[in-house]
Amino acid sequence: MLSIIQAAGWPIWPLIACSVLALALILERFIALQTSRVAPAKLLHEAMAVSSSGVPSADVVAHLAKNSALGEVLASGLRAMNTNPRCSEADLRATIEGTGRSVAHRLEKYLTALGTIASAAPLLGLMGTVIGMIEIFGSQVGSGGVGQALGGGNPAQLAHGISIALYNTAFGLMIAIPALIFWRYFRSRVDAYLLTLELAADQFARHLIQLRK
Repeated sequence: MLSIIQAAGWPIWPLIACSVLALALILERFIALQTSRVAPAKLLHEAMAVSSSGVPSADVVAHLAKNSALGEVLASGLRAMNTNPRCSEADLRATIEGTGRSVAHRLEKYLTALGTIASAAPLLGLMGTVIGMIEIFGSQVGSGGVGQALGGGNPAQLAHGISIALYNTAFGLMIAIPALIFWRYFRSRVDAYLLTLELAADQFARHLIQLRK
């Protein structure tokens, strides 16, 4: 592996940095976007059951908020009812929606960075390719001109330039393809979670309004 890196030249180092960063982002998103951390399956029904006879205590609400992203959204509605039992439906929904926007921003965290890596890696590989081609033709200047680039001149420089060109192109694609796949996967996963949170928040808001009546 070290010999490949040496053969690829200095343009490979930005690609290696991108690969390490992409791997870290992918692992972080896999952990952060687990269902248990975002929207546990039975949490909505449990929250509705706990609040069926009245708004629960502050400790119960705080525990719900720490449970998951969905719990944080539901807890914001309970806090609004605790703060002002006579709050209007519009105020209640505005509070829940505000918390939902904050949660949505957190769920989308780092996705832009991962998408940027997926877009930039092929360009970095192309830059390495161009640099390799420059070295190929530049090595011929002292030995007869560009016309000897493919058939003579300095074979060692020619081989080195080709190595830089090909290795950087390959590394760029090897980084960009997985990054793009995982970006699309996480994007669709976040969209599904946001829909789940929106529907659950609407149902819970109607439950709290009915409870107040």
